[in-house]
Amino acid sequence: MMIDDYLPEFDFKERHSIRIAATVDTVFRALKEADLCESWVARFLFRLRGLPTEKLTLADIRKIRFETLGETANKEILIGLIGKFWTIAGDLRKIDRDTFKAFDESGYAKAVWNFSLDEDDGATCLKTETRIRCLDAGSRASFGRYWMFIRPFSGLIRMEILKIVKRKAEMALQNQTVLG
Repeated sequence: MMIDDYLPEFDFKERHSIRIAATVDTVFRALKEADLCESWVARFLFRLRGLPTEKLTLADIRKIRFETLGETANKEILIGLIGKFWTIAGDLRKIDRDTFKAFDESGYAKAVWNFSLDEDDGATCLKTETRIRCLDAGSRASFGRYWMFIRPFSGLIRMEILKIVKRKAEMALQNQTVLG
C-alpha cells in the first residue's frame, strides 16, 4: 500500500470502513466524484475549522493544502498534508510527492489519509486510514492534546464520507440496473 511507503512509522492513526453493494470500479468512480461537503455534519465541521464548504471532491482538496501523493485505479488513493495542525492557522506547507517524503523539520507533523478498496463477492470494502507522524517530542505533545479533542470529529467526517460514497455508488448501480 502507498500509505506504508509514505508514512510507515506514525504516532497516531485512525481507521474506518464500510461495505458497499457495488463493484470496485463503481465505488472508485463514486469516491473520486463524491462531494465531501454533501453531509451537513462534515460541512458544519469544515466550517468550524475555517475550511471551504462549497463542493469539495478529492480532486478539489488542494484548496485546503492537501496533496494527492498517489493513486492506483480501483485500489488506493493517498493524500498528504504537513503542518502544525494543533495551531489555529495550521502553518500548512506546500508539498508534492517528493517534498512530503523528504520533509523532516522539527515542530511539524506529517499526515497521510488513504482510501483503499477491496472487492469480494460482488461487494466492495472501502477503507480509510489516517496516520500522523510528529517530527519531534514537542510537536508530538502538542498534537496529542489536539488529537484528544479533534479525533472524534475527524472520525465522524471520515465516516460521513464513506456513507456519501456508499450512497453514490449504490445509486449508480441501481440506475444501471434500471437502464440496463
